Amino acid sequence: MLEEPVENLFKEIEPRPSCIIADMCLPFTNRIAKNFGIPKIIFHGMCCFNLLCMHIMRQHYEFLDTIESDKEYFTVPNFPDKAEFTKSQIPMITQGAGVWKEILDGIDDGDNTSYGVIVNTFEELEPAYVRDYKKVKEGRVWSIGPVSLCNKEGVDQAERGNKAAIDQEECVKWLDSKEEGSVLYICLGSICNLPLSQLKELGLGLEESQRPFIWVIRGWEKYAELLEWLSGSGFKERIKERGLLIRGWSPQMLILSHPAVGGFLTHCGWNSTLEGITSGVPLLTWPLFGDQFCNEKLAVQVLKVGVRAGVEDSMSWGEEEKIGVLVDKEGVKKAVEELMGDSDEAIERRARVKELGKLAHKAVDGGGSSHSNITLLLQDIMQQAQIKN
Repeated sequence: MLEEPVENLFKEIEPRPSCIIADMCLPFTNRIAKNFGIPKIIFHGMCCFNLLCMHIMRQHYEFLDTIESDKEYFTVPNFPDKAEFTKSQIPMITQGAGVWKEILDGIDDGDNTSYGVIVNTFEELEPAYVRDYKKVKEGRVWSIGPVSLCNKEGVDQAERGNKAAIDQEECVKWLDSKEEGSVLYICLGSICNLPLSQLKELGLGLEESQRPFIWVIRGWEKYAELLEWLSGSGFKERIKERGLLIRGWSPQMLILSHPAVGGFLTHCGWNSTLEGITSGVPLLTWPLFGDQFCNEKLAVQVLKVGVRAGVEDSMSWGEEEKIGVLVDKEGVKKAVEELMGDSDEAIERRARVKELGKLAHKAVDGGGSSHSNITLLLQDIMQQAQIKN
């Protein structure tokens, strides 16, 4: 659908582009780059931990056939750290059938034939995985993140691609009324597909935790049913003094950077995971699908900046009601306490994530690793253009 107009645009542009930088989900740009004789570089909105895991599993795809149960854990071979997954937890790009397989094969082919890769991460966060993924890509990997830090202004932070569903001043005023590090921020992404039964357990667990929280509610068709339950069950009335419900888009970076926020319950999408770490906020991990279980492993096992909610199964589309409740209200309450409490582990976790947050800011400042990688990327593109001419 997009290939023809994009190719026509390339024919009209003067001077001709020296390079294509495209999202991994646009494999047709590979053909355009080939037609115009220019390098194509992929932008990956994933971490190197996940990219390396996907690469290894593609090389050992037949290994999955030896795993009898979908609930059986296996260890990813040749990985810098021990990482165990079930079949349903590994990234989607290693699986698929029918139309899905065709799409995933196109993404895989685009990845294999690209000139290089840009990654939204920073070298100090996952040095072993950046190093090993660079080996896979013959050195042409540029870590330029966290890209969320390119927005320095408050309005940019608040909107981050969309207009927030809550007034910025109202949100800050609510946060200002809470003690430092006391608030748990909950956001399960734009396409949260948890069944209503699970969302109810999440809400009741938050209520029983007795901690102040901000809960962002948006997503699929269960949205309306959840809002009805929140009002009809008396939940909204019971938590009105310590709970803030945001219906729609939230000013996430603005919230995470506020001193009152001491935890982030996240679906582990990479943008959210990285934004939490960048803000120095420990994570309560609740992966749903895709690369999110990989991101959970990195946050909890490798970086040790997160606590697992206890989700074991991927929330497959169309099977949500069948899967049902994965974490009950007691499990939610326990995980919240582990994250937000004052145990030695919790204190150490907070110290680690704050240090990583500082390193993230240094990476994008002048002379930092990500800032330098952008310079190296531009130099490489210009060098390739000179060779062509």
